[in-house]
Amino acid sequence: MDKRPAFLEVCAVTKRYGGLVALDACTLAIATGGITGLIGPNGAGKTTLLNVMTGLVRPDTGSVRLSGVDITALPVHRFAEKGVARTFQIVRELGSLTVFENLLLAPRHQSGEGVVAALFGRRKWWAQEHANAVRARALLERIGLWHLADQPSSGLSGGQKKLLDIARALLLEPRLILLDEPGAGVSPPLKLEMIRLVRELRAEGVTFGIVEHDMHLIGELCDHVHVMAEGRLLVSGPFEQVSRDPRVVEAYLGAAA
Repeated sequence: MDKRPAFLEVCAVTKRYGGLVALDACTLAIATGGITGLIGPNGAGKTTLLNVMTGLVRPDTGSVRLSGVDITALPVHRFAEKGVARTFQIVRELGSLTVFENLLLAPRHQSGEGVVAALFGRRKWWAQEHANAVRARALLERIGLWHLADQPSSGLSGGQKKLLDIARALLLEPRLILLDEPGAGVSPPLKLEMIRLVRELRAEGVTFGIVEHDMHLIGELCDHVHVMAEGRLLVSGPFEQVSRDPRVVEAYLGAAA
């Protein structure tokens, strides 16, 4: 068991879609300052759980707690305000905008979004726009995409879009980032870049939860792994331990072979 304090906890969460039970009294935690993996076969409930963790889906029963505080009933934007950000398995970039413009849309509470502020608070929103642009450039340089800043984001490769998605999450200034299959469709060089970036960010104090099928990526990054099957937590522990567990081999690794 991971003995570090829990940053985010899912407590006996159940979610049904008609007769389908996607999550069945599922309970698990993401430890503060760690990189926690969430694995399991297709249909195990991982994406539904990720959606519950970020407020996109409201559970039928159970709760989501952030640093011990129940946030289950909060609207999705309040999860982001509390420091919970996520990426998506299929990146939802605005393809007609440039890579740089996609990042400039991400920061919260932009003054220029309001009519009054836009008309009468120009100095404030100009300063904010400048600060956001500086942060966006720094992030693009960090993930190696600054040379593509003025290109349409639709022209990025799958791996580059995944890195852009992480950068957009970082502009929300999160304490926790939940990554949904960050390695899917990513070339080996960009996957190494992603591993390096996540390790650096963890060292800077960002907590991570990762839903992934790539066992090499999970083994490289995660210090604790939860395995799900049929909407429930099957087993938890260090990667080397859970990967040898007969229940995991039967439910997941065996099914993938």
